[in-house]
This record gives sequence, C-alpha cells and structure tokens, in this order.
Amino acid sequence: MARILAPLAGASLLALALPAAAQQHDHHPAPAPQQQPPAADPHAGHDMSGMDHSGPDMPQMDHAAHAMTGALGPWPMTREASGTAWQPDASQHGGLHSQWGDWTFMSHLQLNLVHDWQNGPRGDEKTFVSGMVMTSARRDFSDGSTLNLRAMLSPDPFMGKEGFPLLLAAGETADGVTPLVDRQHPHELVMELSASYAKPLTDKDTVFAYIGYPGEPAFGPPAFMHRMSAMDSPEAPITHHWLDSTHIVFGVATLGWAHDRVKLEASSFTGREPDQNRYDFDPPEFDSWAVRATWNPTENWSLQASYADVTGPEQLEPDENDRKLSVSAIHTRRIGAAGWWSSTLAWGRKTNDHDESKDSWLLESAVSPDDRWTVFARVERIETDELVPGVGGGHGDLHVVGKASVGAVHDWRLAENVRFGLGALYSVNQVPGALEPVYGGDPDGGMIFMRLKVQ
Repeated sequence: MARILAPLAGASLLALALPAAAQQHDHHPAPAPQQQPPAADPHAGHDMSGMDHSGPDMPQMDHAAHAMTGALGPWPMTREASGTAWQPDASQHGGLHSQWGDWTFMSHLQLNLVHDWQNGPRGDEKTFVSGMVMTSARRDFSDGSTLNLRAMLSPDPFMGKEGFPLLLAAGETADGVTPLVDRQHPHELVMELSASYAKPLTDKDTVFAYIGYPGEPAFGPPAFMHRMSAMDSPEAPITHHWLDSTHIVFGVATLGWAHDRVKLEASSFTGREPDQNRYDFDPPEFDSWAVRATWNPTENWSLQASYADVTGPEQLEPDENDRKLSVSAIHTRRIGAAGWWSSTLAWGRKTNDHDESKDSWLLESAVSPDDRWTVFARVERIETDELVPGVGGGHGDLHVVGKASVGAVHDWRLAENVRFGLGALYSVNQVPGALEPVYGGDPDGGMIFMRLKVQ
C-alpha cells in the first residue's frame, strides 16, 4: 500500500502545486489572452446550447473554459480533447486555472481505487489504482499565436505489468515473451510530455504544430479516458487497440490547419507501442504516419475520419505492420444548469501485411443530470484472432466477440474544486460457440470503485 500511496501523493501535490504557486506569485494581474473569439459570436457568454452562463448557477471553471479560446485556434477551449483531437464545443471542461505573469496554468486530477472481478475459467480478481494527473502551461503572444506545454502522469504502472483483468481484451505484453490476453495493460507513468504552437492566419484560419515524447498522433477519436462518454467508467474498452491505442507513442510530430469548424492534420510518429517497462522512455523512430479530418458541424457534434500506416506496432511481432482506419461521431448536449449527455459511435479497422482485416464497433453513452449522478453504458463488437493462440503459437482463428456494460457513480462535493465518488458497473461478454468451452459460456464481471476528482 505504501508503494501505491507515496507516488499518488506526489502526483496529487503536483496537480495542486502549480496553481497554488501561480496564485502566490501573481502579484500583478496578468494581461488577458490576446487571442479572442470574433466579437460577433452570438454564443458569447453562453454555452454551446445557447444557455446563459452569466447566472450564479454556472460552474466557475466551465464558464472560464468557454470564455477562453483553445490552445490550437480561435474556438472555445471546450472543443479541444486529448492530443490534437476535437470533441463537441458543448463538452464540459474542468480544471484549476491560475496565472503567473504571462503564463496561464490549468491542472486537474482523477484517481480511481477499483476492485475488479471477471468470472469464468479465464477470469480473475484484482484491486488497483488508475487515473491521471495533468498540468498545462500556456502563453498567448501579441500576434495572436499561442504556445502550450502539457504534462500528464498516470498511477497505472503501480498495478503491475500484467494490468487488470478484462475479458476479451488483448494486446501488448507483460514480460516481452507472451501477449496479454483477457487483461488490460497498464499505461505509462508519463502519458504525455508535449508542446504545441498555433498561429492564426485570418479570423477563421489557423495553422499549428504539435510534438510529443510521449504524445498522441492524429488518429481516431479522443482517447477513451478523455471522452465524456467514457471517462466516468474505470473499465477500458476492448476496442482500444482499434480506435485509440496510439494515444501514447514515444515520438510524434503533427502539423495541422483549421478553418472555422474543419480541421486537417498529419502526423509522423513511432509505430511501436510502449513496451512492458512502464517507467522509462522508449526510443523515438518516426517510422509511421497518420492523417485525420475533423468536422464540427454544430456545437453538439464532432465527426472525424482518420487513416494510419503503422510500422511494427506489436513488440512480439516486430515485422508485422498495420494499416488502420477510424471513423467516429460524438454528440454532446447540455442538460439544465450543470447536466450533460454525451455519446460516441465509432468504427475501426486493422489490416495487416497479409491483407487480413479485423473490424470493431463501439457505442457508448453517459448522462449526468446534475453534478451528483452519472450513468454510463457501452456496447462493443470486435473481430479478433488473439484470444486463443494458433497451432505452434501466434494468432489463432478469427472470432467475433462482444461486450456490454452499464454502471453509475455518485459524487459528493467536498470543496469547490474537489469531489469524491462511489460507483459500480456490471458487464456481460458474448463469445461464439467455439469459444464457450474456453470461457465457460458467456461470462460476466463487474467493478466497484471510489474516486477523487480535483478540477
């Protein structure tokens, strides 16, 4: 327990120290950001559904997020998600904001203590800590350009190299020899160290550059722990390696152009997924590339299509390359003064060097009628050949499997920016007849968890 609590305490202090230090050293009011939305914006002072934010019921941090422009262009900060990905403008944005001279800081923290059990012959049980701590520092210049630095840490490595039980999941390795099957791998201690620079060309046109070591290339929807439809569930989606497994790569460089509600971008990045040593930095290769087009037609929608050519993503199959496609739609709307409802529909395809394709589908949704309750659900379907090894090792036969889960979490506000929550979820897995003897039919599982959010 001491091994877990000591690093987490340090991470918590990191999330809170920068804002506190900034507030203590900001003896003089800092100038307002130079980059502002067009004055004729009819939504100024309102959320993206047109709700007035000037009243006392509007959470202070969310109001600040709508007042500030994004780090990559002249749009609401709420549009920006993980890496350079977009989400609907109507999304919520949480964070502790402060200023120190010309720099604006934003930090937030979410930690989950989870007890997980998966039933059936291939199930297991484990208690672990997951979550993330993120801090960013931003500077706006007089010419309208913006520099943004971001760091994100995770306590995942402290759960051990084998991660946590998750039936039907597969990918990466715990020992460099055998693949992880029916388990979700832990993420890196350092999930992101990135810098971005954006330069406006006109009132609606912006170019930007993003580098990360590690970072996230221009592929797929926002990573699952950053999607509003998924972030309240501690259960990772089994579609992860189709849709957003590239969200942590050791070496990425992205160039992009955005015009109003349309964004085009391209990335060069390291194709190899992180190895089983979750505390170190893997060597950058820049041997893969990706392109993504995103369109936010209204404040409530974000649509993206992307393609990636990935060199040797799997450590155990270094000579096997992947071509990946991803298409997704995210819809988010506000409910009352503090509520929201967000849903994601996504499809992904992986094609290897032998032109063998495997598809995945995901539909997830979360609804929070107020700042106390959140209910979430997810349905997934994947085509996979990694659950049962083939003759002589390697991948086996292709199977279509599915998972459905539903859960809820209740939060109590301990302070203005601190919430404590208790939640639970239940999941059921569907396997074809050929896999029923291995899994004992269609096994189920569940999680109970408590969480701490500082934002």
